[in-house]
Amino acid sequence: MKTAIVIGVGPDRGLGARLCKRLAADGLKVIVAGRTLPALQAVVDDITKAGGAAVPFVADATKEGDIVALFDVAGDNLDLAIYNAGNNTPGKIIEMDADYFENAWRVVCFGGFLFGREAVRRMVPKKTGTLLFTGASASLRGRSGYGAFNSSKAGLRTLAQAMAKEYASDGIHVGHVVVDGAIAGDKIFSRFPDAAGREDSLIDIDGIVDAFAFLYRQPERAWSFELDVRTSKEKW
Repeated sequence: MKTAIVIGVGPDRGLGARLCKRLAADGLKVIVAGRTLPALQAVVDDITKAGGAAVPFVADATKEGDIVALFDVAGDNLDLAIYNAGNNTPGKIIEMDADYFENAWRVVCFGGFLFGREAVRRMVPKKTGTLLFTGASASLRGRSGYGAFNSSKAGLRTLAQAMAKEYASDGIHVGHVVVDGAIAGDKIFSRFPDAAGREDSLIDIDGIVDAFAFLYRQPERAWSFELDVRTSKEKW
């Protein structure tokens, strides 16, 4: 059975959890990774009840030892790795502590480096595999009040692009999905309860999952590096 790793898994109505469930339904064994075991176990339980295969793995995306151990668990059947870890870190630069800025970069960009490096280390010898990163509109442009988040997401995107070019000849497909807007999930609904009344302006989680699944299924002679996903109401 081919194996997939998804890191950055949280509540059920979140992108990480929905990615895990789709991949399991498509026949992959999924290693469900994140920082909170109860949330991970809930996703795993849902997958196994539906007849799929999944295991939880508690890992901090910014800790090298955790990421190495995560990929060791995947074994030789690793076929897909998705980096979905991230943080939305608003704030004005003039008021920002150095630690705050550095943490934004560590979670989004440095963690992506650790994850991507370990993925290609296991995939290159087999000459096959797919590595995908979750991006945002912040990956493409700077926005006032979000300098830490913008710069870390932009860094992740250029890292992913460099890896796509560096490892294509080794049979590794590297892709990046730009999520341009707020997602209709637990994060937005818990912070802004009234958002449930305007779901048509929020991006559908399953639609984003479709983008990842599409990239994963692409044949070697028709690879895309990047897809962007937004609602019809989003101004871009």
